[in-house]
Amino acid sequence: MGWLWPIVEFIVVVVLVFASGLAAAIVFEAFRRRFNHTHLESHPIFEDPSSLKQVPCPYVFDPAEKYISLIIPAFNEERRLPGALAETMNYLQQRAAKDKSFSYEVLIVDDGSADGTKRVAFEFVREHTVDNVRVIMLGRNHGKGEAIRKGMLHSRGELLLMLDADGATKVTDLEKLENQIHAVAEKELHFGDSGASDSSSRISDIPVAAFGSRAHLEEKALATRKWYRNFLMKGFHVVVLLTAGPGIRDTQCGFKMFTRAAARRLFTNIRLKRWCFDVELVYLCKWFHIPMIEISVNWSEIPGSKVNPLSIPNMLWEMALMSVGYRTGMWKICT
Repeated sequence: MGWLWPIVEFIVVVVLVFASGLAAAIVFEAFRRRFNHTHLESHPIFEDPSSLKQVPCPYVFDPAEKYISLIIPAFNEERRLPGALAETMNYLQQRAAKDKSFSYEVLIVDDGSADGTKRVAFEFVREHTVDNVRVIMLGRNHGKGEAIRKGMLHSRGELLLMLDADGATKVTDLEKLENQIHAVAEKELHFGDSGASDSSSRISDIPVAAFGSRAHLEEKALATRKWYRNFLMKGFHVVVLLTAGPGIRDTQCGFKMFTRAAARRLFTNIRLKRWCFDVELVYLCKWFHIPMIEISVNWSEIPGSKVNPLSIPNMLWEMALMSVGYRTGMWKICT
């Protein structure tokens, strides 16, 4: 048995070295990303593909010019984007025809696509005008979180909705989130402090976040998914709970709505650029005491998902960075 102890000691040393290296890498990367929320690039410009004129790009701190903005991140979505956009525009046009006070814009954020996503997006701009449909080009791939952040920061709506390019959630479900935001904001306007209840205040002045949720579909999903996928998902939920705390059962649904006031606080602070930015949004909402509402939405599986089991390690990495960044004070929150 004398040969066993050297092997155990070797394994322990290897584990300690690996753990120390991983911890050092996490701290270093969290420190490197401490300014990820700041604007280092020049102010973006929208281009009208019909006239080739440049349209000034608004900023989230400007007064709202539209009732609602829909932000769609797109990375190599040449095939799925046309159907989702057509359905979205049809809904928005029908609602605008019924309600003359309803105004909207759709922002398509091309996250460095290598296919025909840009061409598809600009076809919709030509059809619906640059006032209603706009395209932001990121040049290279940054990640879904960064695409959403750019769209939110340069939108004109009182309400800002993020939704996926695959149309997995029906756009009509935005009314569920919208109605709940109105209920919470109106309650705050009537019963909140004197500053919030000023007669000149609007719904967009009250910070509120509404999270679309697929949690009601979990039981069916557990029955149809492979056991190892269920194991990974349960583990992911535990890590989310430890990182951001309780409150939202489904953080990863790509259907979320924010008032303009909430977007100003959240998206000027968000640092994660890829899959786990949703978890960071929950953390920031809690830090700012922004009311969060979780609302069940209709959802269907659309072929072509870019999330796979290999995404899990990347998600865990980002959550480790977030936890270290905020808890050590390296990631300062701008108020």
